[in-house]
Amino acid sequence: MDKSEKIIVGISIGDLNGIGIEVILKTFEDKRMLEFCTPVLFGTTKTISYHKKALGIEIPVHGITSITQINHSKINILNIWKEEVAIELGKATKISGDYAAKSLASAVKHLKEDAIDVLITAPINKENIQSDTFNFPGHTEYLEANLEGKSLMILMTDQLRIGLITGHIPIAKVAESITPEVIKSKVETMYTSLKQDFGIDKPKIAVLSLNPHCGDKGVIGEEDDKIIRPTIEEIKETGKLVFGPYAADGFFGSETYKQFDGVLASYHDQGLAPFKALSFGKGVNFTAGLDHIRTSPDHGTGYDIAGKNLANPSSFKEALFTALKIFNTRNEYKELTKNPLVVK
Repeated sequence: MDKSEKIIVGISIGDLNGIGIEVILKTFEDKRMLEFCTPVLFGTTKTISYHKKALGIEIPVHGITSITQINHSKINILNIWKEEVAIELGKATKISGDYAAKSLASAVKHLKEDAIDVLITAPINKENIQSDTFNFPGHTEYLEANLEGKSLMILMTDQLRIGLITGHIPIAKVAESITPEVIKSKVETMYTSLKQDFGIDKPKIAVLSLNPHCGDKGVIGEEDDKIIRPTIEEIKETGKLVFGPYAADGFFGSETYKQFDGVLASYHDQGLAPFKALSFGKGVNFTAGLDHIRTSPDHGTGYDIAGKNLANPSSFKEALFTALKIFNTRNEYKELTKNPLVVK
């Protein structure tokens, strides 16, 4: 691949005291990874060097002070702060959260400017990252506020894609948050993403119920019969292949999910608990619906194993390859559909 054609992958380094930098370094220990993309880490060479030394990982890195200085044959580190930063591996500190936010903010700025092609985010601690400039439940909400589009969190492998109708909100607020408008919006976002990001011509989408047993005809709640089912029927009239609501336990227990291109869960743990049971360590978090591509591994900061050289980079590698694949598929879709004579 010509160096000018390589996809530039921006990487926010996440919580400085977690395993994010470790899985990044382990991913690029394999020199062949540089044949697929040009990585740019947003942090400092000193921070990365600290982790390299602590882990005994010896790979060369290229420090730069401007995105224009990228070397397409090396692992680039864009130095975005100069001061010394205290690193305490395995501990949740305010400093590690603050600098995770700095890394993310710089990466997103460069993404918006198209100086990088895709973004991969290493794990953050949702508590210690909070500040006046980061007041969000997580990456997804932050990205939606800073990029164009309506976000949809999708946890995915090659065999399973689960999106969330409601995301990082308390269980007490889930039922009131599931409205026909929200369901339609999330279905539309998933449908569009399955077409443009995954190349699926006629996506088939399943929607999970809110209540156990789909409410048992009102005995365990009326939302499924009064809100979710009528909305699905209305969406079907537009020609989209959308089905449900399905009771989540039977849906996953009987492997019905294998019959669909995408699944929409009513709330966070309804979708993520079975996903991680089926796919942990191989899954990818993809933020669909935005004008730029972001993926991340499906695990957290891993404080308990930070600095011990025990972190498995498999999920981060999958996040990288997924971002590259979606970038190419989306560009192909744009190319195919820009001609007004082409039938979508």
